[in-house]
Amino acid sequence: MRVALTGVSGFIGSFIAARLCERGHEVTGLVRETSQREHIEGVVDRFVVGAQADKRAMGELLEGADAVIHNSVDWLPLRDGDWDAHVRSNIVGTLELIRASGEQGGGVPFVFISTIAVHHDMLGRWEGEVDEDHPGRPGSDYGAYKAMIEAQLWSEHFSRGRRVCALRPCGVYGIDPKASRSYGYTLIEKMRRGRAVTKSGGGKFVHVRDVAAAAVAAAENDAVRAEVVNLVDCYARWGDWGTMANEALGTNVDVDLSSPAQPKNTFRKSIAKGLFTDGAPGEFLERGHDGIREHLAELIAHMK
Repeated sequence: MRVALTGVSGFIGSFIAARLCERGHEVTGLVRETSQREHIEGVVDRFVVGAQADKRAMGELLEGADAVIHNSVDWLPLRDGDWDAHVRSNIVGTLELIRASGEQGGGVPFVFISTIAVHHDMLGRWEGEVDEDHPGRPGSDYGAYKAMIEAQLWSEHFSRGRRVCALRPCGVYGIDPKASRSYGYTLIEKMRRGRAVTKSGGGKFVHVRDVAAAAVAAAENDAVRAEVVNLVDCYARWGDWGTMANEALGTNVDVDLSSPAQPKNTFRKSIAKGLFTDGAPGEFLERGHDGIREHLAELIAHMK
């Protein structure tokens, strides 16, 4: 299978490309002119240079594609608050990609890397256990963009019978190609200088390899028709990250563990495990805090 993959040189995209190659698929990857490619040259057999909203590049990207995994996000306008640029690049660009790939061979399967941030206001009647049926009620432009695209995907399926899937990862950890952007990097730097970990609260996390495995499984599995999938492994306080970093560094920096150890809401993950035709990997969404510990040890070694 040839898969058209956007955002191929980035963090999640590079792991998706590696997983596709491991599974015997061919990858056509969309990159910007300025994107680094050295880390993915062994797993991408054809590069297309252009922006995600560039129709010329879009045509080249989709040439011969049997499936699309849309992973890229234009973060600059979101960070700068440039609404017009965000609408053109992210919203219109993604809608154009859905339409263009829908005209190819009757509509090739489309896997969209959405986000758990489609949730912000979670309804009490779910009693703290949020499944994929909970409506998207985002609290940010980023979450709203992803929720809008998900709605278009359901229209693609129910009006045209197209096979679509929206994956909703939470905070994705792992070694980013730009290591300084990895979860834990700044924390480790501060703790090495003896600075206490005082940040309260925490978040839900998932390993990048699990996101990549789910994306490829969704593209491979013909039974996936119109799925929305939570990708959440575990909850960890920032104090938990600090405690685990202390262990890995051999330090004794003060860590604030006063925040509640459990989150107000959790997310079901049974649908995610059903994506795999040959069974989910044993560690898939089951890494827990041990996965974060392993990541921190790997990151510390990388930083040396």
